[in-house]
Amino acid sequence: MLIDKPWIPVLDGAGRRREVSLRGLFEQAGEIRMIACELPTQTFAILRLALAVLHRITGGPNGEASWQALWRDRRLPLTDLTDYLDEFRDRFDLLHPRHPFYQVADLRADKENTYGLERLIADVPNGMPFLTTRAGPGMESISPAEAARWLVHCQAYDPAGIKTGAVGDPRVKKGKGYSIGVGAVGNLGGVYLEGTTLRETLLLNLVPIAPNWQRSDERDLPVWEREPQNAAEEADATRGPYGLLSLYTWQSRRIRLFGDTGGIKGAMIAIGDRLDWQDRHLLEPMSVWGRSAPREREQKRTPIYLPRPYDHTRALWRGLQTLLPPPLPSAGKPPQRLSATVLQWLARLTRDGVIGQDFQARPHAVSITYGTQQAVIDEVFSDTLTMNVLLLVEDSPLRTTAVDASADAEAAVRALRGLATNLVRAAGGPDDGGDADRAAERAYAVLDQVFREWLARLGPESDPAAERAAWQDQVRQVVARIGRRMVEAAGPAAWVGRTKEDRNGREVHYSSFQAETWFRRDLAKALSMTTSTDQEVPA
Repeated sequence: MLIDKPWIPVLDGAGRRREVSLRGLFEQAGEIRMIACELPTQTFAILRLALAVLHRITGGPNGEASWQALWRDRRLPLTDLTDYLDEFRDRFDLLHPRHPFYQVADLRADKENTYGLERLIADVPNGMPFLTTRAGPGMESISPAEAARWLVHCQAYDPAGIKTGAVGDPRVKKGKGYSIGVGAVGNLGGVYLEGTTLRETLLLNLVPIAPNWQRSDERDLPVWEREPQNAAEEADATRGPYGLLSLYTWQSRRIRLFGDTGGIKGAMIAIGDRLDWQDRHLLEPMSVWGRSAPREREQKRTPIYLPRPYDHTRALWRGLQTLLPPPLPSAGKPPQRLSATVLQWLARLTRDGVIGQDFQARPHAVSITYGTQQAVIDEVFSDTLTMNVLLLVEDSPLRTTAVDASADAEAAVRALRGLATNLVRAAGGPDDGGDADRAAERAYAVLDQVFREWLARLGPESDPAAERAAWQDQVRQVVARIGRRMVEAAGPAAWVGRTKEDRNGREVHYSSFQAETWFRRDLAKALSMTTSTDQEVPA
């Protein structure tokens, strides 16, 4: 029984790890630092489940005043939560004979097969058991608590591809359930706000249902309040989505776990409910969004928005402009991107004076990269930034400063990449871009921590121009130091140099001296506000 038995991993205020029940998650929210699962995507999926319960209890909340009453006392409606969970306690039973949690009790295939746990557990690469620590006895059985965590994760992030065909699903052909895409949350560029305690985290992400803010209607219900599902896709009349309750508990798959209280030994996973994310930004508050040019051309209308997963090759600060609310658009022109509603909500609270301007926000970004026709999980992305809440306000000078500072770093690293390329040409080496990539990686590795510390220091008393100049000084020192060492390591051949044709067909002499001269020029252009020279910084 997930309401009363521990299954959700958490960290407490002292950094100790333990497991709590769903009821305990709310009751102990003031003492818990965070939900802390095996994967950040698992944490995100369980947080959404908890938020669905809390939204249902608070009735939205139905506006800013209702939310403020909760925030002012940093409290959760525990009595209402207890009554609600008790009312639906049977629907949270993982092994219930008629309506097991997030499953279909009588789910079966036409041919009774034996199912392993690799279908359920996301960190087991199919066909590549040497890449997991779970090979052997570790895959024979898992506890019901662990199975519950992976069950919630599977509904949210299961890869696409052909699934087992379930008896009773009219979509099944020749025993196969053909792909309906990845789990619903796998399409999102997920983001949530972390507080100093789990109670703060829950409240910060509890975006009210209000006109022109978050849309919903009376048909919006979590899955445990609807009739138990069967193998077929749920009818449009009840499926929706009609609001965030159905989105937070969306059943992307039909699943049946095999086992008992002593251990779960297998799982059947079939296709579930399809979900088209187009223009759901007024329903789904925990994703970034961007305009879809292909769909706008196809449907001949604008704007059309789709969720945007993060670029997993870049730290979050390097794409800061994709996370923060964009500048206010010109009249009549729809913005190219939209920030997550949870961030817009916190910005609104800041503008209204509900949240103090000294409040430190901690946006946490989560998304998945799928490979091979989205049938396997390639990589999980997770990153957090600490920043002053004013950075979330669209017309804030601090926001502009932070975004410009990120661009400053990119421009400086481009200059460093140019130096690496020119040194290779001077030495007569292969101009394949490998040296430039390695130089950029070294620079970003150092700048990553420097930027995070600089960003966390910004506050309402900061002078935007002075802070950006100080940042450019730091970038120049870091990048110049790396560049100097590259020149020193280039060797005699690069010092003598050689003459080659450039892209325009002109004869150019490349040498380490000339490469360094060009680098200094490009760095000065990239960091025009800097007041520093090429001083060394500690390694």
